[in-house]
Amino acid sequence: MRIPAHSVCTAIRDDIVSGFFERGSRLTEELPARRYGVSRVPVREALRTLESEGFVVTRRHAGACVAEPTEQEAVDLLEVRMLLEPLGAARAAQRRTEAHLKVLRGLVRLGQERARRGEGEDLRSLGGWFHETLAQASGSPGLIALLTQLRHKIAWMYTVEQPARPVESWAERGAIVDAVARRDAERARVLATQHAERAAAAHRLRRADRPGRRPDALRADRVRTSQHSVNTTGVRN
Repeated sequence: MRIPAHSVCTAIRDDIVSGFFERGSRLTEELPARRYGVSRVPVREALRTLESEGFVVTRRHAGACVAEPTEQEAVDLLEVRMLLEPLGAARAAQRRTEAHLKVLRGLVRLGQERARRGEGEDLRSLGGWFHETLAQASGSPGLIALLTQLRHKIAWMYTVEQPARPVESWAERGAIVDAVARRDAERARVLATQHAERAAAAHRLRRADRPGRRPDALRADRVRTSQHSVNTTGVRN
């Protein structure tokens, strides 16, 4: 079975974000190849892609290593997202389709229902789907790619607290969708800016569990240790 490089890239990226491959650790071609049961060729291509995205760096005498972003780089990512998401919402108001609106409204309805019931476990994934769909509605491949990359990197660098008032948070998303439906680009931009600013306050930097760290420093999520399989959906034999 031929495993495409993009599937291997997704698997390595997921393992970096989860913490399986720790920051600063060496990432030889052999390690992912053995973990995912693939040859070194797609691993080599995947590592080049991940280096261009900032997840991997090449060091002299060490080769490919997982990047070690600074706190300032993490802060910059949130600021960039707060600029790009409102742009995406404005573009969505201009270019959205009825199919996009149907999905967005369905997600808002589900989010509001889960929020009222206090079912917080589903809200994080629903929120991610909402913002991914809103980005898709912008009709801008470059912007979609940037926002997708930002979401991956922010998930790697931050933990996110659930909003204190989830019903209000989903009401904000509903208002954004209403503006998009009316093709009111400026209103969508303003509402998305306000929502992004409030959401940014819930982000907390992931900090390595090292001696001397402040007591309030957050530990990274526990990493999984089971064998990881590459998603081969659609792969040709």
